[in-house]
Amino acid sequence: MKGRKPTKAEHEWLDEVSSLGCIVCRMHHDVWSPAEVHHIEGKTKRHAHFKIIPLCPTHHRGGIDTDFATSRHPYKAAFEKRYGTEEELLNEVCKRIGKDSGWWESLQESQDPTN
Repeated sequence: MKGRKPTKAEHEWLDEVSSLGCIVCRMHHDVWSPAEVHHIEGKTKRHAHFKIIPLCPTHHRGGIDTDFATSRHPYKAAFEKRYGTEEELLNEVCKRIGKDSGWWESLQESQDPTN
């Protein structure tokens, strides 16, 4: 996949978010599972590496929509209906890390949103 290289601050955020484990597994199943990051707006926009949510491989790119789980790829609408919008999940991630809800919205104006 194409994208730009993360800045130092973005790389630190990527690590912090992925260390939470899958946000869906934590919220809906009360378990921790290893996560990879899902970029909400792709990887090329300014601050794209801050607008991410941690998802396990099943919830991220597992390609399923069953009673067991729904994957974000390729089932975005079903995923959001079942688990909440990506923005709602991002707000939950921020809350669990100790950032204000909607913190990511200020990224448009901020040069370094980790401050």
